[in-house]
Amino acid sequence: MRVYGIVGYKNAGKTGLMERLVTEIAGRGFSVSTLKHAHHSFDVDQPGKDSHRHRQAGAQQVLLSSRDRWALMTELRGTDEPPLADLLRQLAPVDLVLVEGYKRDAHPKVEAFRASTGNPLIATDDPTIRAVASDTPLTIDQPVFDLDDTRTIADFILSEVGL
Repeated sequence: MRVYGIVGYKNAGKTGLMERLVTEIAGRGFSVSTLKHAHHSFDVDQPGKDSHRHRQAGAQQVLLSSRDRWALMTELRGTDEPPLADLLRQLAPVDLVLVEGYKRDAHPKVEAFRASTGNPLIATDDPTIRAVASDTPLTIDQPVFDLDDTRTIADFILSEVGL
């Protein structure tokens, strides 16, 4: 599977860019999956639902299935968060996996950058960042794209992964 990342600081536009890229790339006929890192605890389940009750009872994994979708929830129960490579192996094969976050991992990435956040560029010190999608002109070694130019960013990523 081909893997490409979108990284950046909070409020830099990562999620919006991811959403637009999935729409653009899937619209070109490629199969796309996403993997997002969350820096906080989250729950996709609801208290009182049967699946939540199974987890609360101590189940290591709960698979919830319906005619429209299925979801597998795995409780870490105090063990370390799995590395990106292990999580990628859990996904069904697709043409491209877009990863939001995991900025310290070795896969190639585009950095989303908004000047208004006041954060520094990650790209200047990270060789895995191959381009920057920015809301302001930048003078750096990597290519710089307009943050809203989804088509050009998609072209770049697809070219980088050989699709």
